[in-house]
Amino acid sequence: MVERSWDTEQLPEGEEKVQAVRQMFDTIAPRYDMVNRIMTFRLDVRWRKKAVKRLALPSGSTVIDLASGTGDLCIDLAKAGMRPISFDLSYGMLAADRSGSPRVQADILRLPLPDSSVDGATCGFALRNLLELPAFFAELARVVRPGGRIALLDVGVPHNPVIRWGNNIYFGKVVPKIGGLLSDGPAYRYLPKSVAYLPPRAEMVQMLRDAGFTDAEHFQLSGGLTQLMVGTRR
Repeated sequence: MVERSWDTEQLPEGEEKVQAVRQMFDTIAPRYDMVNRIMTFRLDVRWRKKAVKRLALPSGSTVIDLASGTGDLCIDLAKAGMRPISFDLSYGMLAADRSGSPRVQADILRLPLPDSSVDGATCGFALRNLLELPAFFAELARVVRPGGRIALLDVGVPHNPVIRWGNNIYFGKVVPKIGGLLSDGPAYRYLPKSVAYLPPRAEMVQMLRDAGFTDAEHFQLSGGLTQLMVGTRR
């Protein structure tokens, strides 16, 4: 059996990480939604709705959903009256997209969009899979018009020590077993470890402010199991 880049104890870096992430999401795409619903007890549905609400853009706004996966956020954006466009590096994920939104296979660090061309951007649970966060935030600032908004979700590290202890056991031990049973074991062993890629929340907020989202805010959802960052392009 050929060892895959994410099927190791050491997290991949650089270009190896880019290729590993693309291959991993191509692999888990067919059952991605089902596993998400089960392992989050459908809390992921609530988190995405909260992100769309905090995006706070009017009906008719054009919003790009980055690392869009199977289109869950695009569906919520469309329900809110917005016009979503789906971007993802993984062809497997785009092929499984069920949102009906326009789809583009692209590296979201280098979007095929003009400057200031969209009203907003969302990204759900993909920040830790990106090669370079400051470059991503700079790209968001490039394509989002002045006054436009962003809403970025990812897993979090709860501040409450009891919640953090329980989450470490569940996310580190139970989730890989669920993923292995229903989808791909190595991929769901990698995903809990990938939280280590994320900088502390204060550092990420400062990165967003430096990029041009000067009012960037951070919110903990469900006791810190998930984090949400929002901001307005100055």
